[in-house]
Amino acid sequence: MTHPEGVTLGRRLAAITVDWLASYAIAFAFFAGGGSYSERVIGTRFTTLLIFVFEYAVLITLTGASFGHRLLRLKVVDFDNGGLPSIRQALIRTGLMALVITAITYDEDGRGIHERFSRTKLARA
Repeated sequence: MTHPEGVTLGRRLAAITVDWLASYAIAFAFFAGGGSYSERVIGTRFTTLLIFVFEYAVLITLTGASFGHRLLRLKVVDFDNGGLPSIRQALIRTGLMALVITAITYDEDGRGIHERFSRTKLARA
């Protein structure tokens, strides 16, 4: 089986930045509470992470692409068959993405640790 072409680090970082900023905007708009701007920013940190994890896991499972992936014309595929990742694969990938360090550590094939453990790959759509 030929595996889909990999994606550059720049496109990966752009996609995760879009996802994080979208999650932050939702958290800030709906869950920031009152107080000064600084207090509201601090109050949304954990909520932003929860929204990011939820958005990422659900969209990867259902469509194979998060919001940021769609904007950058990327998709997450099963490494073995090139199809949509399973729920299990999406949850493993998302859990490891939330740890960040796994998302910026790559092997010689250009796959992150989160991709190796979840048996997925980010490809161009």
